[in-house]
Amino acid sequence: MTDPATLDVTLVDGYVDEPAHFGVPPYISTYPRFTAGALVDAGVPEEQITYHTIDELRDERNKWRDVAQADLLIYLGGMTVPGKYVGGTPAEPDEVRELAWVAEGTSLMGGPVRFGVGEENAGGQETERKDLDFEFVAKGDVEAAAHDLVSNGLEGFGNRVRDVDEVTRWARQGAFVVSQHPNHPDYLICELETSRGCAYRCSFCTEPLYGNPDFRPPDSIVDEVAALADRGVKHFRLGRQADLLAYGGDGEAPNPDALRQLYGGIRDVAPDLETLHLDNINPITIVRWPEKSRAGLRIIAEHNTPGDTAAFGLESADPVVQEQNDLNVTADECFRAVEIVNEEAGWRPEGGGNANRLPKLLPGINLLHGLQGEREKTFEFNKEFLHRVYDAGLMLRRVNIRQVMAFDGTEMSSTGAQIADNHKKLFKQYKAEVREEIDNPMLQRVAPAGTLLPDVHLEYHQDGKTFGRQLGTYPLLVAIPGEHDLGNVTDVAVTDHGYRSVSGVPAPLDLNRASMDELAALPGFGDQRAGTLVVNRPYESPAEASDALGVELPGFATARTPEGAD
Repeated sequence: MTDPATLDVTLVDGYVDEPAHFGVPPYISTYPRFTAGALVDAGVPEEQITYHTIDELRDERNKWRDVAQADLLIYLGGMTVPGKYVGGTPAEPDEVRELAWVAEGTSLMGGPVRFGVGEENAGGQETERKDLDFEFVAKGDVEAAAHDLVSNGLEGFGNRVRDVDEVTRWARQGAFVVSQHPNHPDYLICELETSRGCAYRCSFCTEPLYGNPDFRPPDSIVDEVAALADRGVKHFRLGRQADLLAYGGDGEAPNPDALRQLYGGIRDVAPDLETLHLDNINPITIVRWPEKSRAGLRIIAEHNTPGDTAAFGLESADPVVQEQNDLNVTADECFRAVEIVNEEAGWRPEGGGNANRLPKLLPGINLLHGLQGEREKTFEFNKEFLHRVYDAGLMLRRVNIRQVMAFDGTEMSSTGAQIADNHKKLFKQYKAEVREEIDNPMLQRVAPAGTLLPDVHLEYHQDGKTFGRQLGTYPLLVAIPGEHDLGNVTDVAVTDHGYRSVSGVPAPLDLNRASMDELAALPGFGDQRAGTLVVNRPYESPAEASDALGVELPGFATARTPEGAD
């Protein structure tokens, strides 16, 4: 019998992406944290647990010795939603196989329930779990498997689902592992689980595979946040649930008291947090229980941080598609839900004039193509819905358009891929029209010129510009003129808009020091005015520069006097 206290364990994070769970950097999912906690609960000392991301192993081959020499290697990964990622690249099946081959000790693989790291990472063609040469494969909760495997002397385990008491302990005990993430502490956002499962049964979704909603009590989540905050974490996302507005209730109706305990408790134990966002809210909840929903939305907006997004799973505005795929909200109902969120949570903090921050909470719309019953008219229904929202003066933070992935265990069959292929040309044209007709003008409404985006993390250079994002649920991509040092954090003022991204300049912008490109990017400027401003520098104040140019300067412009320059 192997003594848990003598074990060296290596966790490798190949990343997860589920309908209600992010795990690609800058996110860290619950899987490595809960698994680390389960190992500690089973008797493995913290200092004998090593955590690496798959990107670390790609970049630093010397870290593979931790894989080879571990008594127990645990791989965590599995993608059930396709995506494009900037902060990391999910593991490919061949990389996962190599982990199993290199490991000299016992190997365990796990991830989303009933999904592992099969060929879905290589294009979504096969979605059933593959063992990829691992000795053990968890077909229930990997954290429960890890706990039981260690408790059983590495001789085996029964596939099972962990209970609330276990996840409460493991979430707290596993918080230490975040300190080993390469993004820790400044550019790391922790995914928080409030529940699993869903009360509804949409044909394509994997979340019902977890059963009906099972909620963690507020104290369980608050305890986890406190442990993470003690480890230096300042960014959190309540993303692991099908419908946050239904938290703490019967899985369908809102429970404002539970939301207040949850959000108030998080703020109490992490008063210095910098990001508190959410993900999924079901629009049908808002329509069926409008007053309770309004109360819940007000609580969320009171405690969250600006730029938050409630993703609405409309999926299709076509009534035929809605009926054939058991979708639970109509276009009219979704429109009403959009109105209510705008009314209760769409306000901007620190107000004043041309609003200087993003709204507190706005809805996002998810549209899914390749569903049963899709026809050419489906695309028109979707566009009509989006135009209706825009024409009503309402705001959407994002419109997410994607094609369906068919998974074993869901009602969606492989015909989804054929449906999507039949409409390939139409889909491409429709997506471009939405970007131009909706996304660009909507972005101008949500983040007008002059909007302040605090703490933009600079990520990469391209075409003479520096691109970065804030930490958050669906952060805006921001382009800044010039090549600034990557890894730095700066406040940015919005100056222009693309389809799904914005341009901006560092804020405050010192008129006496700014580059020509930065000055030319100011609204209404261009190269000629920027050149005139540069030639006549320095200025004692923005007002002096404004008088010289005959144009009003934005409020984020400053002018240090020569004596104040360093």
